[in-house]
Amino acid sequence: MLLLNEINVKGEITLNKKVKIIFTILLIIAVLIVLITINRNKPKEQSSNLKIVSSFYPIHIIAMNLTENTNGVEEVCLTQNNVGCLHDYTLTTLDMKKIENANIFIQNGLGLEEFMNKIIETNQNLNIINSSVDVTNTLKNNENINPHIWTSIENYIKQVETISKELCKYNSENTKIYTENCQKYVDSLKQLKANYDMQLSKLKLQKVICLDEALVYLANSINMETTYIETNHEESTLSADTMKNIIEKMKQENIKLIFTSEENNLNNAQALANETGAQIVKLNSAISGENNKDAYLDAMTKNLEILKKIGE
Repeated sequence: MLLLNEINVKGEITLNKKVKIIFTILLIIAVLIVLITINRNKPKEQSSNLKIVSSFYPIHIIAMNLTENTNGVEEVCLTQNNVGCLHDYTLTTLDMKKIENANIFIQNGLGLEEFMNKIIETNQNLNIINSSVDVTNTLKNNENINPHIWTSIENYIKQVETISKELCKYNSENTKIYTENCQKYVDSLKQLKANYDMQLSKLKLQKVICLDEALVYLANSINMETTYIETNHEESTLSADTMKNIIEKMKQENIKLIFTSEENNLNNAQALANETGAQIVKLNSAISGENNKDAYLDAMTKNLEILKKIGE
């Protein structure tokens, strides 16, 4: 009888242990479920959860202005600020690394970024913003659209507004900030345009030879009749035949102005000026510069001061 009681007691102890173990396991599972639920419902952290890559300097300046004071947004430029134009640009390993974990890529458009197919192929989930979609004031050279639209302030304003609208669509959490930043930047650009209109209103209409395709839009925006000379971006020296044809045209049409940019080799401009007596006007195409959100405004303001002195 004593033996039976001992067995019953041991059995009860064993059963109690099993119950306690099962209870402990169930308690742990319940706690885990609660923690998972809390974590799911917890608001996402806003730090560095959206990465925007801009294709090159003029677009980067727009993106810098629009993303200022945004929450959780990182904006970087694909290329170095001194790269200049993207004609025939080859993507580097570092470039591809920047795009690797990006959410949004902002391009100028109109075929300027010839590497876009490679970017899209390697990053199929990347959202692409084409800043040129609402720009209608485009110029052609030999039936090819000149994609260097940003030196027209009106075009640049449209690019700013398009990028802002698309950023609001892809990142609605920052819509209010994007909208306010856009309005602030556009107001500054409109004031710059008003300064151009007022201070150059008495500028006599002249014909001009442009040795930089970006400056064609600037010249056109101040009602100058332009002849654009396409140059090789790797070899900026014009051929002897090309130089001869330009000189003949300048003499026949009495063209006394040559626009060139700070990035261009001045040899071509000086050779043309020597033969025709034309004035060389060196302008900033806003295609490279410092990492400063006011860089475009500063460059175009300096251009205005130079343009006011034409003919002096």
